[in-house]
Amino acid sequence: MIMRRKQYVVIGIGRFGSSVAKTLFTLDNDVLALDADEDNVQRISEYVTHAVQVDATDENSLKSLGLRNMDVAVITIGADIQASIMATLIVKEMGVKYIIAKANNEIHAKVLYKIGADKVIQPERDMGVRVAHNLVSSNILDYIELSEDYNIAEIVGTDEWFGKTIMEINFRANYGLNVMAIKRGERIEVSPGPNFRLEVGDIIVAIGDTKSLEKIELRTRK
Repeated sequence: MIMRRKQYVVIGIGRFGSSVAKTLFTLDNDVLALDADEDNVQRISEYVTHAVQVDATDENSLKSLGLRNMDVAVITIGADIQASIMATLIVKEMGVKYIIAKANNEIHAKVLYKIGADKVIQPERDMGVRVAHNLVSSNILDYIELSEDYNIAEIVGTDEWFGKTIMEINFRANYGLNVMAIKRGERIEVSPGPNFRLEVGDIIVAIGDTKSLEKIELRTRK
């Protein structure tokens, strides 16, 4: 059975939007890139399926491009908050199945959620969170905030964990963490079993609540 290529529209092809569009296309998806700036459209054209110069706040223009057939709309319009909101509203009313929108601040994010965005991202804020967690703890390599309450972290194993199995360490009871994977060099062990034994250099990919991860950080402050 041949799987259908997923169809994405990326609206706003600045630095962030172009990176999203290029990566989606590289991962074997159909990507339609839209921007009001002709230079941005020219720069992205060879890296996506189609690139079109269009005003994203013009409902008739967007309808003529058949956006209702898209699986996902990624709206990355930056400084023009009004254009970001209008574009989100239009693609929502057109029936696009899933909408991801970029916000500049918390108020902008709240408005985007209110008008129908399924997911709102704040790249600068999210990267700031990840960098800060990496700075304060020698054991936290990466940190992804899923919500206010739950996060994913890449944790370098401590000396007390090495040589022990997942069951012996009992991450859930002792640390409030669920182990999703273990990275060992170039190999990744997904959903390791209870008898998986940790070695020096192993990196634990775990999901947990914010307080549990903060406890891990406090124990390993730089």
